[in-house]
Amino acid sequence: MPSNYDPGTGGRNPGSGASRGDLPPELDPRRGRRPGSPSGNRPSDLPPGLDPRGRGSNTRSARRAAGGAGTRSTLAGVGIGVQIVAALLSLTVLVGSGWAWATYRSFRSNLNTVNAIPGDTNAAKNNIDGKDQNILIVGNDDRDSATPTELKQLGTTKDGGSYNTDTMMLMHVPANGSKATVISFPRDSYVSIPGHGMNKLNAAYPLGVNDGNGDKAKGAQLLVKTIENLTNLKIDHYVQVDLLGFYRISNAIGGVTVCMNHAVGPATFTGQTGSYIDSGYENGVFVKSYSGIDLKKGNNTIKGLQALAFVRQRHGLPNGDLDRIKRQQYFLSAVFRKMASAGTLLNPFKLQSLLRAVTSSLTMDSGLDPLKLAQQLQNLQAGNVKFTTIPTNGFNDNTPVGSVVVVNTSAMSDFIDSLMGTDAASALKKATAADPLTVTVSVANDTNSNDGIESKNAAALRALGFKTTLPSATSDVLAKTTIRYPSGMESQAKAVQAQVPTAVMERTGTAKGVELLLGNNGVQVKSLTPKSSSSSTAPAPSTSTSTSSSTATTVTTAADAGCIN
Repeated sequence: MPSNYDPGTGGRNPGSGASRGDLPPELDPRRGRRPGSPSGNRPSDLPPGLDPRGRGSNTRSARRAAGGAGTRSTLAGVGIGVQIVAALLSLTVLVGSGWAWATYRSFRSNLNTVNAIPGDTNAAKNNIDGKDQNILIVGNDDRDSATPTELKQLGTTKDGGSYNTDTMMLMHVPANGSKATVISFPRDSYVSIPGHGMNKLNAAYPLGVNDGNGDKAKGAQLLVKTIENLTNLKIDHYVQVDLLGFYRISNAIGGVTVCMNHAVGPATFTGQTGSYIDSGYENGVFVKSYSGIDLKKGNNTIKGLQALAFVRQRHGLPNGDLDRIKRQQYFLSAVFRKMASAGTLLNPFKLQSLLRAVTSSLTMDSGLDPLKLAQQLQNLQAGNVKFTTIPTNGFNDNTPVGSVVVVNTSAMSDFIDSLMGTDAASALKKATAADPLTVTVSVANDTNSNDGIESKNAAALRALGFKTTLPSATSDVLAKTTIRYPSGMESQAKAVQAQVPTAVMERTGTAKGVELLLGNNGVQVKSLTPKSSSSSTAPAPSTSTSTSSSTATTVTTAADAGCIN
């Protein structure tokens, strides 16, 4: 890294910018700071502090044996992005405040900026969502400057990469600002990183820093490109906050109330494991507590260290990182509800404390104007701030980088379309059936019989003007006749649907064109079906996407409360 780079101040020289007086003395990063770097064995292609894999076992089965998915090398970067979303939303209060302008000018002048947005990506050229805004929010796992007292207070160690981005969220804001959706990306998502092949998503940032010889802008740019390639959404802005920022921000708002389904905490004796116990074995050594969480069943008001532990814990949770994402979304909902309540941000002293906490740890791209964002979001209510996670297909323990979360790339297109309100059912309903003369259909026999049914249906379609192809036979069997098609070919699919009206309509990213897959329910081109049979037994048509039960995503809003594991 550059010799004048201070990771504890986001690149500023110590003493500049916003005051750190909101931290207790033992957590002031200026107190007792000693030079140094993380230790431990690292892959030869990454310098110390840039290894996204951490230490310990790489297999999910081994990690679950330790009480959850993951090793203790992951720090509170997993929760940092949670608060920064809320901090950005809180700026909406500034718009209507007569006192706000001077405060805002001070806030804006103290923010750190980074050249994070590359302009030459395919997503930037296509810009499929037009004037909508996409803000990438990143929590950075930075511990280089932490003192032993800080590490003890935060319940962690120095081992692991200090530039890992273990929280990655994309806030999608329509141009009219009527709503917002926050998409979470599991840190272990197995994705293609430009120039580096397949790897865990949280490796993108440190690999970029390494490519740029310590330049954090290169890390941000590589992460932006990676997520743009994954989602096909243009990233307009970038926001990043470091570890101690979460501590400051959660304290500044006075904490929030969370409801636990069960008590959660560390083991009470060596070797104790089980549900909601934040403990386990690492390299054969029992660790009593990873995150330091200790909450009772029912309501708990949490801030500071316990808020950090709440969004950081993954040991003891059945699905590790995926359950931890649910925690982050739940906590962010609670934060937003509190920030939107009267008295929390209309109090100038509380607001000033929050803004000071944000500026002390926040870095954003130079093109992001917080005031304009606030104006765009000023009508947001808890019920129209939604939270979801990208579609996944479970875990894979056997990859070159260890256990990963498998991203359902074939469902990603529909997931993004749903985000923008152009989901399969809506797009099909809006589409006008194409002229059969312009449509090519692949006809396949996916029944248990081999009676040439595909040839008969292809001939029936050709008689109506369609062009047809017959793919090689496979062993696939479908219960119901299905018309599959990719996004953008709704009109062509609707033309085929007019001739097979009771077929299941399925939009999927794996389809190369319109496909008629004949199933065991006997549904075929209507000219081949006796009218009496079709009128008495034909099922109602349905529309679906390729999302299976293992890839379905859950959507919640900031108005949702209840309790959580």
